[in-house]
Amino acid sequence: MRIVIISDIHGNATALEAVLGDIEQESQQGLIDEIVCLGDAIQGGPQPAQVVAWLRDLKCPVVMGNADAWLLTGRETGDEGIPEERLQRMSTIREWSLSQLSSEDRGFIESFRPTIELELGKEKRLLCFHGSPESFDDVILPDISQEALFNYLGKYEAQVMTGGHTHVQYVRRISHDDRFFFNPGSVGFAHSHHQSDEGFQADPWAEYAILSAQWDHLGLEFKRVPFDVDALIEAYRSSGRPYSDTAIDQYRGR
Repeated sequence: MRIVIISDIHGNATALEAVLGDIEQESQQGLIDEIVCLGDAIQGGPQPAQVVAWLRDLKCPVVMGNADAWLLTGRETGDEGIPEERLQRMSTIREWSLSQLSSEDRGFIESFRPTIELELGKEKRLLCFHGSPESFDDVILPDISQEALFNYLGKYEAQVMTGGHTHVQYVRRISHDDRFFFNPGSVGFAHSHHQSDEGFQADPWAEYAILSAQWDHLGLEFKRVPFDVDALIEAYRSSGRPYSDTAIDQYRGR
């Protein structure tokens, strides 16, 4: 069994197209049994309707992310302490994103699920979520302490767990037993966390992961797929999305 895990597309259909092309090549080399999306799929980028259309065509299960919920409700549930000016910009972009979506599109987003669980065989299961199984706002970064990681995930019995939200590819062992957690990275907005706001740059690639399970064997592959940055910049310019110049600047230095 091979399962593709994608996350954090953030309305970037250009990057999603590159990933789907790569998945097609993977399918030619060996069967892909399932695709799962860990949420934050629609809000942020210049192509929200295109991302919805492709996810609907894929018919893959999708987790509800914090940005997905915020797009639908406009209620900020996290505790990040977002400055008022930035929150106002986010709200303006949200209103534009909603204007691009039909009522059927919004209904599709409302169908996203808090968690998704898949059987891997041999009594192994995969538990999928956005931030943590308890909340899409929870932040699990690579340098989290072992105690904090166990507090988030230790009570769950699935041998393999996966979440998005932080846009960082990595894998961590949950405890002394054989359970582990991984983050597939971000399809639509990969970036280094070790940057200041001034001169911030996004990465010119899309990230995802492939989990394989056969008998007692588990495998995990992280993928980075270049996408057409010029096409994304043109999509921003032609979309009418507010504050597109700021988003474009995040790619110009690459």
